Amino acid sequence: MRCAIAKVSVSPKISLLEDRQIMMKRLLLASLFAAGSTMAFAQDGDDTVEEMASEEETQMVQETLSKIGCEASSVEKESDNLFEVDDATCEIGQYDIKLDGEYRITVMSIDE
Repeated sequence: MRCAIAKVSVSPKISLLEDRQIMMKRLLLASLFAAGSTMAFAQDGDDTVEEMASEEETQMVQETLSKIGCEASSVEKESDNLFEVDDATCEIGQYDIKLDGEYRITVMSIDE
């Protein structure tokens, strides 16, 4: 009985180190792509104004802001219970201010 031994042709192998380097490069590129997409989406979201507050809502916001020495040139309505004033002019500087649906200040941060 004869045993035949097949000769297998093997293509050049990539070393384990080279294989890991390729995988790390791919992972890095995928991560950078994902991060770039997320940053672009976040930027778009920050720049959009849902709608401007009504005249009555703006007046209520102005009344609240006047109590702390501030004025708003415009009032954005982010949701039914959230108003935002970008670049409010106050006696102590310029601020971004958020108010809830009851016109109470919830966030006030210096605008740099």
